[in-house]
Amino acid sequence: MSHLLKSVEDGVMKIVLNRPEAMNALSRDMMGGLTDALNEAAGSREVGCVVVRGAGDKAFCAGGDVKSMAAGRDQDKTYEDKVHDIRIRMQVSELLHEMGKPTIAMVNGVAAGAGLSLALAADMRFAAKSARMTTAFAKVGFSGDFGSHYFLHKLVGTAKARELYFTAEILNAEQIEKLGLANRVVDDANLENETMSFAKKLAAGPRVAWWHVKKNMKVAEEGSLSEALDSEAARMIRTGETEDHKEAARAFVEKRAPVFKGY
Repeated sequence: MSHLLKSVEDGVMKIVLNRPEAMNALSRDMMGGLTDALNEAAGSREVGCVVVRGAGDKAFCAGGDVKSMAAGRDQDKTYEDKVHDIRIRMQVSELLHEMGKPTIAMVNGVAAGAGLSLALAADMRFAAKSARMTTAFAKVGFSGDFGSHYFLHKLVGTAKARELYFTAEILNAEQIEKLGLANRVVDDANLENETMSFAKKLAAGPRVAWWHVKKNMKVAEEGSLSEALDSEAARMIRTGETEDHKEAARAFVEKRAPVFKGY
């Protein structure tokens, strides 16, 4: 059985972490498949939005495969080789956060450890009322990986992020919503439909503009005001040259909905 499933519908690539018997813990096969799928989505003109979810209804992703860790795999590798290997696997967080297309984590159930990191790496999170989130790393004596230090403090502030790391508190849906860790919290029965409906609307939108929005956001998050303004100026002119902008302008004058083509 494949540890990762993918499909494309109405411009949305849905990626399913498929180890429900292990709460969708991250196997090596799953990580390789996820990297390949995200690279494919990033480069495909058929894909305008990406949704990642876990199989079943108990977990989005429980993080790393602790059983495999306990077995002591890779003990023959050097420290440097191990650092290199895990850094390569962490590229999935960069892809989720930086590809020029909207990405959504559909958090159905538990998101823990590296699973939480992946959810935080996405542009947006739609969470079920049954969702639970926890850094979890402290419980197994780890410091944490896959970018959660970077993403968590930006969402909840550095003091709260440190608390969540030190305590590994399990957050329920009410706390997740209050802290701003989810864009929307919805009934479990509606999670799939609401997330996919939203994703399809984004996929049908001005895809070139989305690409530049994400580049602008990266500059704004990491650079100065002057750098953000420079980026906005250049990208505003670029998107103004697209056929999608011209179509939207015509549609506005003609009082109809625009039909975007993605160029």
